[in-house]
Amino acid sequence: MTTARPGLDPELNELLADMPLMSQLSPELLAQLRRLPSAPVESLLAHRQVERREFTLPAKDGAPIPLSVFSPANTDRTAAAPCVYWMHGGGMVMGDRFSQIDIPLEWLDAFGAVVVSVDYRLAPEATGTALVDDCYQGLLWVAEHSAELGVDPARIVVAGASAGGGLAAGVSLLARDLGTPAIAAQMLICPMLDHRGGSTSSRQYAGGPGVWTREMNEFGWRCVLGDLTDDEIPVYVSPSLADDLSGLPTTYIDTGSAEVFRDEDAEYATRIWAAGGQAELHVWAGGFHGFDALYPQAQISATARRTRTDWLARVLPAASAA
Repeated sequence: MTTARPGLDPELNELLADMPLMSQLSPELLAQLRRLPSAPVESLLAHRQVERREFTLPAKDGAPIPLSVFSPANTDRTAAAPCVYWMHGGGMVMGDRFSQIDIPLEWLDAFGAVVVSVDYRLAPEATGTALVDDCYQGLLWVAEHSAELGVDPARIVVAGASAGGGLAAGVSLLARDLGTPAIAAQMLICPMLDHRGGSTSSRQYAGGPGVWTREMNEFGWRCVLGDLTDDEIPVYVSPSLADDLSGLPTTYIDTGSAEVFRDEDAEYATRIWAAGGQAELHVWAGGFHGFDALYPQAQISATARRTRTDWLARVLPAASAA
């Protein structure tokens, strides 16, 4: 029996009508998608006064991890800036450090933030903890080089969308458990948190084409988990497995009512509250997965993006004073 689904926002529904949708991913289709050109970052930088620097650091196993650093140009370098450490989306299997980069660049505009985006390795070539470890190594590097980057180490925000949101959650758990580095806040945008896929929203978005379906999600998780059995999966890879969500930085989570991750995201916020933590949760009525990244011109998208910026404006001064 078909499970009923929440309706789409009318404006998004009209925009989505012209987008080719898929129901499943396969190794062959993934190879085709990876051959598509990346979104040109130069067009996003053209109207901004931004200094761009490129770095490469070693992963735990020595593999290269590229980082792009975007800093406001012509600013007072004696005043340390907040930092947004960005992890891109792509289901753990595609994308690069420039994917969805327009989102954190808005915070460079709003706060003079330094944006650092990490090119973590992708599944299935990298599996298990390799992806989250790459992201964590990049975060350590940012904290260790904060003076060189002009970053206030008390105002580092980890942020990501979709797979990147899940990796940001995993990085925050790692930093908490290892005791370093300090994270002021985590921004989890429609995060991919739970490999089990047992929620109502996961079942609702199965069996048909979409932006990101249950079947596509299962493919992404199979790629990243590899040969791991259920009892071998670390919480840093699938953060919803964590029994203890206490001690995390203040958290922002948003998702759409019409997407596969809705319920696992709402549950993650609920469990942070249950552990005594602080989380702000937004479920955008009629939003599908990644709606604000795909169609930033839509009214609901503009509202969602503005609301995140407003939240950062509230938490960053508090972090700076800590």
